[in-house]
Amino acid sequence: MNSFKQGRYSGYLKPISYLIDLAIIIGSIFLFEVNLTNRFSIIVYMSFFWMVISFKNKFYEVRRYTKMVQIITLIIIQLVFFTLILYAFIGFFKQPNISRLSLGYYLLAVFLLITFFKFLSHFLLNKYRAVLGGNFRNVVVIGNTDKTRQLINIFNTRHEFGYKFKKQFFTKEPGYSLESCFSFIIQNDINEIYASVSELSNKQINLLIDFADNNLRELKFIPDNKDIYTKKLKYEYYDYIPILSLRNIPMQDSLNKVTKRLFDILVSSFIIVFVLSWLTPILAILIKLESKGPVFFKQTRNGFNYEEFDCYKFRSMTPNKKAHLEQAKKGDLRITKIGKFIRKTSIDELPQFFNVLFGDMSVVGPRPHMVSHTNMYAERIDKFMVRHFVKPGITGLAQVSGFRGEVENDKDIINRVKFDIFYIENWSILLDLKITIQTILNVFKGEEKAY
Repeated sequence: MNSFKQGRYSGYLKPISYLIDLAIIIGSIFLFEVNLTNRFSIIVYMSFFWMVISFKNKFYEVRRYTKMVQIITLIIIQLVFFTLILYAFIGFFKQPNISRLSLGYYLLAVFLLITFFKFLSHFLLNKYRAVLGGNFRNVVVIGNTDKTRQLINIFNTRHEFGYKFKKQFFTKEPGYSLESCFSFIIQNDINEIYASVSELSNKQINLLIDFADNNLRELKFIPDNKDIYTKKLKYEYYDYIPILSLRNIPMQDSLNKVTKRLFDILVSSFIIVFVLSWLTPILAILIKLESKGPVFFKQTRNGFNYEEFDCYKFRSMTPNKKAHLEQAKKGDLRITKIGKFIRKTSIDELPQFFNVLFGDMSVVGPRPHMVSHTNMYAERIDKFMVRHFVKPGITGLAQVSGFRGEVENDKDIINRVKFDIFYIENWSILLDLKITIQTILNVFKGEEKAY
C-alpha cells in the first residue's frame, strides 16, 4: 500500500507574507509624525482591515503560474481600498489632529515596501525553481492535441513554474491503455496528471477520476466542448493555456493549514492541561483495578497521505489478540465495565489530543480506521482514499451525522466516505467549530452507536 504515499511540500509563503506585510504596516506608523492620540487603536484597526481586504481581494492568492500584471493589479486594488479604510479612521474615531500629509507619506512608504517584498519573494521563488530545481511537481500529460503540446512546451521552457514533465501518453498509439498510464504514474512518483478531455471517452474519464482519487494524485483537465460532471472544478491559466482542476481542497491552502493547525494546538492544549492532567490518574487507577494491562491502548492507523501513525486511547477492553483486527460490537464481551462507560461518553478518545498536538491528527477530520480495515476499504469502496488528502480527526462530519462506531455493512462506510469528501471539499474553520460543538452536545445527549 506504499504506492498511495505522495511527497508534499508545505507552502508557508502566504502566512509569512502576511506577517511581513503586517510588520511593515505596524512598524512604518512609528516613522511618521501623524499626530495620533492612540497608536494602539489605529494599529488594531489597520491590521484587522488589511486582513479583511486581503481576503476579499485575494491579495495573497499568488500561484507559481500567476502573471506579473495580475500581481500589479492586486497591489493597486489593495492600495485603493486600504487608503479609503485608513482615511475613514479619521472621521470614525474623530481624530481631527491627524496629519493628512504624513498619513499620505505613510501610505506611500507602506506600499513601496510591500510591493518590493512581494516582487522580491515572487522573483526569488521563481529563481529557486528555475535554477536550483526546488519546489517542483512531477507531471504527465495524457493526449496529443495542440493544447497538450503547448502545455508540454510550457512545462519544458517555463522552469520558474516548477513542473518536471515526465511523459506524454498518446491515446491513439497501438498498445496504449490507461492501465499502463496508471503503472507509470505510481512507479515514477507523479504528482499531477493533465488530461485532454477530447481524447478520452466518458468511461475513461471516470476511470481516471477514480484512479486519481484512490491514489492521492491531483487530476487536471485540459478543457474542450465536452462536459465533466462535477461541481468542484477550478479554472486556472498556465501562461495562456486554460486548465481545469478536478478537486479543490481548501485545507491545501497554506493560510488555511496554519489556521487549522492553530485551532488544533489551542484545543488540544486546553484538553491536555485542563482535563487530561487530572482525569488520567483517576482513570489509570480504575482501569488497573478492573483488569491487568496498560492504561493506554496503542493502535497503528493510516493518516495523511496514507502514512501510518500510532493512535492512542484509554484502554477499554481486556487485552486480546483480536484488538487490532475486529471492531467493538454491541454487547462485546471484551469491553470492561469502566470501558463501557468511557466508550459511551467518548472519554476513551481523549488521549488522541496528544496525537493532535504532535501533528498526526486534527480535532476535526475523517476518522482513521485500523490498517487492516483501511486496506480492505481502499480496494472495495470507491473514493475511500480521498479521505487521506487531509489529516484524520478525533471527530468528523460523518460522526456527528450519525455514522460513527461499528461499520455493519458497506452502506455505512459509503455514507461515511460521502460525508468525509463533502467536509474535505467544503472545509472552513466555522465548519470545524460547528462539528466540535455538535460532538460535545452528542456526548451529553448520548448516541446509539457509542458502544
